[in-house]
Amino acid sequence: MSSLLDSLFDEEEKRPLTISELNEQVKGELERRFSSVWIEGEILDFFDAHSGHWYFSLHDGDSQIKAACYKGTNWRIRFKPFDGLQVRVRGKLSLYAPRGEYQILVESLEPVGEGALKVAFEQIKLKLGKDRLFDEEFKRPLPYLPKRVGVVTSPNGAAFHDILNVLSRRTKTVSIVLIPTRVQGETAPEEIRDAVILANEFNKKANEKDKIDVLIVGRGGGSTEDLWAFNEERLARTIFASDIPVISAVGHEIDYSITDFVADVRAATPSAAAEIVAEREDDIETFINEKTQDLFQTIEYKLLHSRSCLQELTLSNIFSDFPQRIKDWKYELEDVDERIADALEDKLSQQTKILDKLTKRLSPVKLASNLGNKKTRLAVLEEKSISAIKDKISKSDESLKVEMASLDALSPLSVLNRGYSITQNEDGEILRDAENIAKDDILKIRLANGNVKARVIEKE
Repeated sequence: MSSLLDSLFDEEEKRPLTISELNEQVKGELERRFSSVWIEGEILDFFDAHSGHWYFSLHDGDSQIKAACYKGTNWRIRFKPFDGLQVRVRGKLSLYAPRGEYQILVESLEPVGEGALKVAFEQIKLKLGKDRLFDEEFKRPLPYLPKRVGVVTSPNGAAFHDILNVLSRRTKTVSIVLIPTRVQGETAPEEIRDAVILANEFNKKANEKDKIDVLIVGRGGGSTEDLWAFNEERLARTIFASDIPVISAVGHEIDYSITDFVADVRAATPSAAAEIVAEREDDIETFINEKTQDLFQTIEYKLLHSRSCLQELTLSNIFSDFPQRIKDWKYELEDVDERIADALEDKLSQQTKILDKLTKRLSPVKLASNLGNKKTRLAVLEEKSISAIKDKISKSDESLKVEMASLDALSPLSVLNRGYSITQNEDGEILRDAENIAKDDILKIRLANGNVKARVIEKE
């Protein structure tokens, strides 16, 4: 900087600088010397340009500086600034050459103080609420018995160890996949978002048994600023678009973040998130244990009841009366057996008599006589049938000849034999009037023997 200023006031310098050259040199020196600075102040004259760029001033009560936050940068900022908001800005100093004004080009902007953070939080919540990211109808159900649980958090934080301890203690079938990321700081929101995207991309390529069934996204407790990474709009939209159901577990029970509203399930703490994942298996195990106890009690009751019934039976009169009943049934069966034998013998005698009568009626002499009579009668009927058929054929022939003669007399072909002909036009229509014929028409003429085509030369 001193060399630049010395050159500006060097009396021996012969060629003066143009204003543009001067501004460019000052701009280059500013950007080199102040490439990354942090400043804190209150926003003044905030302007959201149609181009998407933000322009405003920062002041501390005594001084102020122009600031510009371009569209390519401000999309990463988690809220929209406004006048009067106290903010902390990181950027580089530069100079706007056309007006010779120096300014700070904003690369990062964060609200300062609990009140400012609350305002920014409400801005994001309102915007995402209007886009229906919090609607219950879009909440995905958690799998009934998840096998693989993805955990998006810091590997060094207490949250991961709490989740690991709960799942190891309460379930034996769930495996844990850690997707490590920062959970605090300027780059944390993008890292968490990338982790959620990575988990979904992994599921698209993985086998069914290796897929992640549910994601836990969160961290342990901290101040509002510490938890601010989970209030980022792009992270919220990524969680909403995730194909894997997401449990948000950020901070303590009293802490709420944007991810809590957009996630499918909100857990008060990371440990509570692990409890939600494990509770189904734990409930099933409890249910099985309870039903096992109920089953043992039922079996014991049935055994006692059966013993009691058996004892009653042993003391019952049935065991003394039963042998006598067997004897009575034996006598009854013997009596029934005798009656059945007598009935069968009577029936057999009757059938034998009937058979004898039929045998006499069907003697060979009678059968031969009947057969001769039937043959004679059949021969007579055969002669009569043949005679009737011949007579019918003769009458039909005569009738046919008469009909053929009548048909032949009526046929137009017989007229042709007398020298007449049939004339038709090319469409096959029979012509009866010369008015329907024109000169040069082609006519078809049918004679008694053969057909002729003719052209009309003249008509009368």
